[in-house]
Amino acid sequence: MMLRPATKEDAPNASRLLYDALHDIAHQLTGQTSELDAIDVLGQFFIQEEGRLSYHQIIVKELDGEAVGIAVSYAGSDAKRLDHPIVQYLRNLKNDPSIELDQEADEDEYYIDTLSVSPMYERQGIGTELMQAVENEARRLHFTRIALAVLEDNIGACALYQRSGYKVNKDIVINGRIYHHMVKRISHEELD
Repeated sequence: MMLRPATKEDAPNASRLLYDALHDIAHQLTGQTSELDAIDVLGQFFIQEEGRLSYHQIIVKELDGEAVGIAVSYAGSDAKRLDHPIVQYLRNLKNDPSIELDQEADEDEYYIDTLSVSPMYERQGIGTELMQAVENEARRLHFTRIALAVLEDNIGACALYQRSGYKVNKDIVINGRIYHHMVKRISHEELD
């Protein structure tokens, strides 16, 4: 098992993992109503060179040659630029130039957009390992804050993130639902 940057070849597994983590947001971002169509468009986003769900923004936990876990992350200051390909896709698909995406990340933080582990590999520490890798990347880039969003009613995930040092600093709305925006302070000295 190893952690590594995602490659385009990870698209089939990664698009499934993205869908499993994003649920209703996957349908919002892809403009698709069926699960299979949403996964297909997520796969198209994944292989693009630019975008929030591009393979360039993703680290993979690989086991036996397959991606069994992923973490999507980026600088909050890059969010608008990284959302641009998705916004343009949706504007064209729906013929609506006013479409925008909800702001999830603050400018001064490194943001964990999506964390997903295959159900067959849950509770094996893969999610924790992916989070640690993202935190190390944030430190390497000299961020002092790392953040994520979790549905307010996802008590288990909130508790897990709190045990990892994240604290709720505000509530945000993503796709019409309330999420806790959780932040963890980090320092460069802790870099592994």
